[in-house]
Amino acid sequence: MPELPEVETVRRGLEKKLKNFIIEDIKILRSSTIAFPKNKVEFIRGVNNSKVGKWQRRGKYLIANLKKYSKSPKKNINPPYEDNGYLIIHLRMTGYFNWITTKTPPCKHTRVRFFDKNNSELRFVDVRSFGQIWWVKEGLDPKEIINGLGSLGPEPLEKNFNLSYLNKEFSKRTKSVKSVLLDQKIIAGIGNIYADESLYEAGISPFREARTINNDELIRLKNSIINVLKKSIGSGGTTFSDFRNIEGTNGDYSMQANVYRRAGKKCKKCNNLIQRKKLSGRGTHWCDFCQK
Repeated sequence: MPELPEVETVRRGLEKKLKNFIIEDIKILRSSTIAFPKNKVEFIRGVNNSKVGKWQRRGKYLIANLKKYSKSPKKNINPPYEDNGYLIIHLRMTGYFNWITTKTPPCKHTRVRFFDKNNSELRFVDVRSFGQIWWVKEGLDPKEIINGLGSLGPEPLEKNFNLSYLNKEFSKRTKSVKSVLLDQKIIAGIGNIYADESLYEAGISPFREARTINNDELIRLKNSIINVLKKSIGSGGTTFSDFRNIEGTNGDYSMQANVYRRAGKKCKKCNNLIQRKKLSGRGTHWCDFCQK
């Protein structure tokens, strides 16, 4: 599943490509992709003639501000805009966007197509069809419509992700430190890849109870999370997931991975073999010499 760095990479690509993009037509090829409103006619009518504005990211959610576009009856007069709520997307496991400027038939995994007046196309492709798209009209609160959005913890790259917060959350948790990192209600955006990589860089075993992590270790872990995420964003995400950026290419972070999907290979620090084991249903990679 795309994690924070991959979703942030997509956000930056969308914001760059979709400047002044006005949605003139929408084709929904799979109705279940539209999570809200359930009536796809209502979705199309609501989103059509909208200008896509600033893109935001919250956890693994992509959020576009929409402005309703009204065609002016008079020439040479700038058309008026009014707020039209938000277009919100969760890529889930295999969702991604393609930006199409030449007429190209959609692949069998294309779920939703957005067109402008020049027939440039923003195409949502999703092999496993778990991705979801919401149109939350002006006046409604997205956090009330989308349960997962309203319950997210702080962003790892923002100020409220601090030692005081981590101490408070970790001190009361008996579950493993990795499970805590994966809990989106505690920290937004971290998934399996970056949990493993952050714990390795901090020298902390993923199996330790969160409440056993002392203050110095928490400082290391906080810094490692930030460092690993920034490195991955700088590399455009990782190739390990089904993630594609808006240009249709993978990220390069996998070349820097220290433990994830390196089971049986030598640790880059100590030359012992990287281990792999299931933890809470997720494949977990670690070095049992470097991580205590």
